[in-house]
Amino acid sequence: MSLFAWIILGLIAGYVAGKLVDSSSQGVVMDLLLGIAGAVIGGWLFNTFGMAGVTGLTIYSPIVAVAGATIALAAYHALSRGLR
Repeated sequence: MSLFAWIILGLIAGYVAGKLVDSSSQGVVMDLLLGIAGAVIGGWLFNTFGMAGVTGLTIYSPIVAVAGATIALAAYHALSRGLR
């Protein structure tokens, strides 16, 4: 999958995960950046547990990316609240 496709998929996943994790998110930019990282994390986690990761722009790939972005955002929110 091209870098541009990863970025677009990550942006979409970050937006969706930002709405799922916390309605008062850290802001659109942080949610989108964590979404890009989460798309990579989701692909890695799914591959680690024996499932297909992000395989291209299919229906399955956004699910993987949103799952990873949700994990990344939840971890970020938990860590940032613990530091306050």
